[in-house]
Amino acid sequence: MYKIGDYVIYLKDVCKIADIKKHYLNDIDYYILVPINDNSLKLNIPVTNTSIRGLLKKDEVNAIIDNIINVKVLETDEKNIEAEYKKLLQSGNHEDLIKLIKTTYLRNKERIDKKRKISDIDRNYFDMAEKYLYTEFSVVLDMSFDETKEYIINKMTEVQANE
Repeated sequence: MYKIGDYVIYLKDVCKIADIKKHYLNDIDYYILVPINDNSLKLNIPVTNTSIRGLLKKDEVNAIIDNIINVKVLETDEKNIEAEYKKLLQSGNHEDLIKLIKTTYLRNKERIDKKRKISDIDRNYFDMAEKYLYTEFSVVLDMSFDETKEYIINKMTEVQANE
């Protein structure tokens, strides 16, 4: 069981446990979760809910970041791309989020290089994947969202320079 003040992932959002209370009708313990990206929202979730998980540990985050270079981009045809993006995003798997970020980034870069407009689908899925991945990483690494993004970019630049 988590404690008040702990950070957890509920569905895909990072939340802080603001309180733990017993429900007055059914005597079940509930976490009062506050998503860190929306302090106005309070979620009452039974402590037995299987959609809650703890955040990664710092060494796990660094191992994932070190492995980003090895994550392959998505290879699919244009008509199935959004369905594939949706599957990757819904999995909640860190490697799938990285695959989504890499794929959309490279597709957007290719369009920009050809002086074409980037697609709304690529931009939207890129933004959502970054939000889910970097928000958790930022809490674990004790950095801001932007610092986390910069940290990962710098690590990737280092790795590429050493290849």
